[in-house]
Amino acid sequence: MIELEGPLGKSDAVNRELVSLERELSTLRKNGTIDPFGLYLYGLVLKEKGSENLARTVIVESVNSYPWNWNAWSELQSLCTTIDILNSLNLNNHWMKDFFLASAYQELRMHTESLVKYEYLQGTFSFSNYIQAQIAKAKYSLREFEQVEVIFEELLRNDPYRVEDMDMYSNVLYAKECFSALSYLAHRVFMTDKYRPESCCIIGNYYSLKGQHEKSVMYFRRALKLNKNYLSAWTLMGHEYVEMKNTPAAVDAYRRAVDINPCDYRAWYGLGQAYEMMGMPFYALHYFRKSVFLQPNDSRLWIAMAQCYETEQLHMIEEAIKCYRRAANCNDREAIALHQLAKLHSQLGRAEEAAFYYKKDLERMEAEEREGPNMVEALLFLATHCKAQKRFEEAEVYCTRLLDYTGPEKETAKSLLRGMRIAQSGFPSMDVEHFPP
Repeated sequence: MIELEGPLGKSDAVNRELVSLERELSTLRKNGTIDPFGLYLYGLVLKEKGSENLARTVIVESVNSYPWNWNAWSELQSLCTTIDILNSLNLNNHWMKDFFLASAYQELRMHTESLVKYEYLQGTFSFSNYIQAQIAKAKYSLREFEQVEVIFEELLRNDPYRVEDMDMYSNVLYAKECFSALSYLAHRVFMTDKYRPESCCIIGNYYSLKGQHEKSVMYFRRALKLNKNYLSAWTLMGHEYVEMKNTPAAVDAYRRAVDINPCDYRAWYGLGQAYEMMGMPFYALHYFRKSVFLQPNDSRLWIAMAQCYETEQLHMIEEAIKCYRRAANCNDREAIALHQLAKLHSQLGRAEEAAFYYKKDLERMEAEEREGPNMVEALLFLATHCKAQKRFEEAEVYCTRLLDYTGPEKETAKSLLRGMRIAQSGFPSMDVEHFPP
């Protein structure tokens, strides 16, 4: 593992000059003889000493006097851990304030607000690659992968030697399983600068997609040697160890990631998966809860939590149903939630609710032109349910569709149709002549 301690890592050394620095800078501020850069330095000293409230006030004074010091804005952002703190800042109106707010919104997981700010700034700085990359980041967080891919393709056309942020592009290509595009990107960044952590992560993603997990880990470790705090490398390395069934190493990698950034929902989700693999659903549930708190609009996290509730040790079906409902409302791309909701309601004997979700799932499968066992299951349940409710015409539609299949479901459909013909025989007004004998 990559060590965090040691000559390049954390240190117990205390800066003995902080007290005298604070005294001197405080006096200059009171006398009004300090410049914006001195205020920035004073803010850094206060932050190091743990006086965060005063540090915020001082850095706000610095950026109001000289708005073009991005380092000061970055330090101010690190001190704004909640939206209430951010809204309480007394900042002068300036276009640098808009850059700061857009970045701060992204850090506070307010991705829609961040996107609005960056799109507004793009109106003024229309050729800025930085703004374009930040828009891609916001859309990536909102899981709009198609648009993210288009933006990164344009970025590479405008700046062919760009490496910064390209690891995010590789994540999109990985999720979409675009082998050739990811191979081309990996080759491109390798030729541009192979000693960048982003390059190593892209190559690691490429080998992961090829199923060469040991080689992938080697590149993620290389990225961490270049930058031990490179968050995405720790998380991706954890994913690789999960694939390799090396759970202890995966847990260690994910823990390093949350130590660096406790707001990284992917690392919390990874910890949940790792503990689930170890058969410890209570621990897994704890980490899944943390991940959905940080990213409440990701259906995968709600589904993972629901599946955890369904395990034999927990068997909390009502809680699982609540999670699947949230997943269904979060644009569940994998189409797992609706089917599971129908199944669970059916198991609990709630026929009406089950029929509602089976119907919704069937409509979605038809819209996406998907076939498979889920469609057969939905058709069978709906046919049986409608027959029991004496809604024979509706039941007949579902049964007729089942006759197109070749498995046992075809015989079941025939049996249901025969049963309905008998049930309908007392109602001569209904046409049943076309049913097979």
